[in-house]
Amino acid sequence: MCGMTAEAAIGRRERKKQATRESLIEAAFGLFTDKGFEATTVEEIADAVDVSSRTFFRYFASKEDVVLTFQEEQQVMFLELFRARPAEEPVVTALKRAAIEVARACEEGVAGFDSQRFTCLQQLMETSPAVMASSLQHQQQKQQLVAEAVAERMGVDPATDLRPHVVSAFANCGIRVASDCWQQGRLNGFGTFSEAIEQAFSLLEEGVNYPAAVTR
Repeated sequence: MCGMTAEAAIGRRERKKQATRESLIEAAFGLFTDKGFEATTVEEIADAVDVSSRTFFRYFASKEDVVLTFQEEQQVMFLELFRARPAEEPVVTALKRAAIEVARACEEGVAGFDSQRFTCLQQLMETSPAVMASSLQHQQQKQQLVAEAVAERMGVDPATDLRPHVVSAFANCGIRVASDCWQQGRLNGFGTFSEAIEQAFSLLEEGVNYPAAVTR
C-alpha cells in the first residue's frame, strides 16, 4: 500500500466490496434460474464466488434479501422518474409514466437493469411462496415513500391528508395486479409487463367507481 493515500485505499476496498456483492447477486440469480429458489443454498451461492457462507452473510441477511436487491433498484428508479415528471402532470398519470419506464428498462436491460434477472424474478414470484411473501412485504414497506412523493407533488401534508396514501396504495395494487395477470396469462391484449402496467394505470386514471349492473 506504499504510496497509496488513505482515501485511495478506502476507495479500493469499497470497489472490491461492491464487486464481491455484485458477484454474489449474479451467482445467486444464475442458480435460481437453473435450480429454483428453494433448491439453491447459501453455500452454493458462496461457493460459486469462491467465498465462505460467512462472507455471504456480510452482504445479505438471506436468499430473499438477494432477490429484493432488484426490487429495491426498481423502487429507487421509480421514485426518481416520478419526481422528474412535469410539475403540471396529475399524480396518477405521473406514476403511470414512471412505472412504464421502469418496466421497459427491466424488459430491455437498460439503465443498469439486467433483463435476465428481471425474467428470473418474475418466475420466482410465481413459483416461490417465500419470494412472493418477501416481495409483498418490501412493497408494503416502500408504500409510504410513494405516498410522501405524491404528497409533495400535490403540495399537501401526508400527516393530515389521506389522499396521497390512497393513491400510493392504489398504485401498489395496480402494479401487483398487472404483474399477477401478466405472469399467469389471465388477460389478453398485452404481451409484455410494461403493457400490463400501462393498462392497469389507465384504469386507475379513469376511476373505478363503476356503475352497478341493473337487473329488473
